[in-house]
Amino acid sequence: MSELRGPDSSQDSMKLSAHAVLPETVDVNIRQLDPIPAPRAFINEIPLNAAMVARVRESRAAIRDILHGRDDRLVVIVGPCSIHDARAARDYAQRLATLAEQLHDEILIVMRVYFEKPRTTIGWKGLINDPDLDGTFNIRKGMWLARKILVDTVELGLPTATEFLDPITPQYISDAISWGAIGARNTESQVHRQLASGLSMPVGFKNSTDGNVKVAADSCYTAAHEHHFLSINVDGAVIAAETRGNPDCHVILRGSIHGPNYDAQSVADALEYLRESKAPQAASRGVIIDAAHGNSGKNEIREAAVVEDIASRIAHGEDGISGIMMESFIEAGNQSPAPLDQLVYGKSVTDSCISWERTEQLLRTLAEAVRTRRTLR
Repeated sequence: MSELRGPDSSQDSMKLSAHAVLPETVDVNIRQLDPIPAPRAFINEIPLNAAMVARVRESRAAIRDILHGRDDRLVVIVGPCSIHDARAARDYAQRLATLAEQLHDEILIVMRVYFEKPRTTIGWKGLINDPDLDGTFNIRKGMWLARKILVDTVELGLPTATEFLDPITPQYISDAISWGAIGARNTESQVHRQLASGLSMPVGFKNSTDGNVKVAADSCYTAAHEHHFLSINVDGAVIAAETRGNPDCHVILRGSIHGPNYDAQSVADALEYLRESKAPQAASRGVIIDAAHGNSGKNEIREAAVVEDIASRIAHGEDGISGIMMESFIEAGNQSPAPLDQLVYGKSVTDSCISWERTEQLLRTLAEAVRTRRTLR
């Protein structure tokens, strides 16, 4: 019997004939298909220079060291709920970079640079999807802007963090990312677990919206192993990806529909489960606490109180907290999405954010908490 084999790939460069696919059965619900350049085109146009590449690699290594207990600092992922204005994002990044340098010995500040927003129903889905906030959905412009903002932020000396929502987007921007997250709605998704297994940076999985930590622990275990799946490469070609597995995945406690889970008992319970499960070392050693979302009811005043509570516990020697997430922008609160000329500068168009002035106070409080903890040890 002849060996079974797939299609002859030697003809990959040949265009399919016009009759290869019947239009009556394909793209029935598609109104329009707009070609987007392959990732390499964006990477070549907005590249990382050698110093930026070194900065990304060093910050990834530093985050890994904290997650694995080789560095006693705290990872602090802080920034807008979502980026909607490139000018305001750079303004915020410049302020944060100055503070990050001052507090570097105690906390590793990573700027939250989120471009894709998951939606329970419908709503503005982020800068990449609709960069002009007007329903024109210029995704090509959004992808260009996203990469430009990331590269500019790295140039300022800040590590960057983002949520990976779409499995194609990482090829366009992941070279500039030091830490990634998989959101509560996607933690149980096989697609996102496979994606995390091949990403080049530490990745946090949030507990599910109902508070289930097991799902996130299973994701860490799954993503630590190799996977094979369909994807694209930087030239936009469809490929069969084979990953090595990501040993630096960990759990993010983000509260739930039932209430917060940032308290000491919730952290201890999560860690006990993680250590009894098959979760990798980074996950079983400590968690990152998201002070926003279910842990504060998306209220920036309550979120600040959560950060202060965590800082107090760290100062008293509580172990098992590897990092904290904060939603912060220039102005406090939030506003409804609209074109930029109709918006308050530096105010979130998604979830409410802590003001810059309050953010600076909280970051200094966290740094002082780490210094105090060191005296106890």
